[in-house]
Amino acid sequence: MARISLPSLDSSLPGIPQSVLAVSMEAKYQCQQCHQVLRKPVQAQCGHRFCVHCFKLLTSSGPKPCEACRQEEIYEEPQSILNSNEAFPDNAAGREIASLPAKCISEGCSWTGCIKEYEAQHEGKCEYERVPCETCQVLILRSEKERHNERECEARTLNCKYCKVSFNFKEIKAHDEICQKFPMQCKDCGKKKIPREKFLDHSRSCAKSKTACPFSEVGCKVVVTCLHCILCVVVLQVRALENIVCVLNREVERSSLTLEAFSRQHRLDQDKIENLGNKVRQLERTLTMRDLQLAETDQTLRELQFCTFDGVFVWKIADFSRRRQDAVAGRTPAMFSPAFYSSKYGYKMCLRLYLNGDGTGRGTHLSLFFVVMRGKCDALLKWPFSQKVTLMLLDQNNREHIIDAFRPDVSSTSFQRPISEMNIASGCPLFCPLAKLAGKSSYLRDDTIFIKAIVDLTGL
Repeated sequence: MARISLPSLDSSLPGIPQSVLAVSMEAKYQCQQCHQVLRKPVQAQCGHRFCVHCFKLLTSSGPKPCEACRQEEIYEEPQSILNSNEAFPDNAAGREIASLPAKCISEGCSWTGCIKEYEAQHEGKCEYERVPCETCQVLILRSEKERHNERECEARTLNCKYCKVSFNFKEIKAHDEICQKFPMQCKDCGKKKIPREKFLDHSRSCAKSKTACPFSEVGCKVVVTCLHCILCVVVLQVRALENIVCVLNREVERSSLTLEAFSRQHRLDQDKIENLGNKVRQLERTLTMRDLQLAETDQTLRELQFCTFDGVFVWKIADFSRRRQDAVAGRTPAMFSPAFYSSKYGYKMCLRLYLNGDGTGRGTHLSLFFVVMRGKCDALLKWPFSQKVTLMLLDQNNREHIIDAFRPDVSSTSFQRPISEMNIASGCPLFCPLAKLAGKSSYLRDDTIFIKAIVDLTGL
């Protein structure tokens, strides 16, 4: 299967809630991970479907066994291993789901349509949907969000209309008591809108200040001069400020105690988080080691499945048309066969095939190459490798095989003892014209070709 390009998690969502469907949901439309309606469905090689978001999460740390296969008791490796390299977008299921009838689940909303319209036009835009206020976290209708933010939110921020300083809504009234720009009225002359910061200056210069004390309402019986008024104003303002300071001091003390308690709890929480983080990292390391061991075991099993030990190897290449398209597009220009051996402790070898040709054969021929690989018993073998190699494209009517054979150039690095995983490939760029695979070709049946390699074991 073709490798899929999964979108980033930031731009992808899990499944669509089942309650959005206006009909009963069929099991084939359900994500095997989130159990909601499939969103951008992909199909694993076992046949089970997942939202692309859920599938990416499942395989983010590497291939994972399919739990749905286990529950249905059809688990079988390697088909039941979830791997992003072996999955594809299920466009057919996506189209079916897109046409399913849908309805809005928000109370009071009468919108109906299909799933495609719901995702494109209505999801995340419904005026009847209740969403949390970012500031106070109260659930409100989306249509009332702007009004709530401006007029109702208890945690909203307002600017003092006099001094323009920003305050929390709950603190704005206390601020009016001390705001230096707050407008005041002179009780002697009646002048209004005198900023508090300039009120004393006005009281000193007010022409009508020699009158009954403006604070007679609170007990002063004296007919006084401007100075007396000023002193009364100062005294009362000082008392008001003292009261405010006392209140603020008590609030600061309570806040300090609360902050200290929060700090202690924070330190305890940090210690717990650090301990849990260490445990998680240890478990991740253990899981990583086990994943590596499983991958190595899986690779060994795959090699053993196709491995031969007599120098003769037949390579079956299915899904030829798609693989050739990948080669023409440059996505997968070359492919390697499983390894095979000249004997149980002999040379380790494989084949490399270019379905759209390589070098002089690009675009016109199949190019086939022989590769000597690093084996476990290379120290016991004769080097350079000098055995005759025969490469064949098999006629599936068993009439006329395409054959090419060569003896290794013992001076070439391709046939010296390998120092890396593989030597440089050597073989036939013009192995087979692509025209021989066109039409009703006896070399290509059921979208499958067979390639055979024979290593002459004489002298070994």
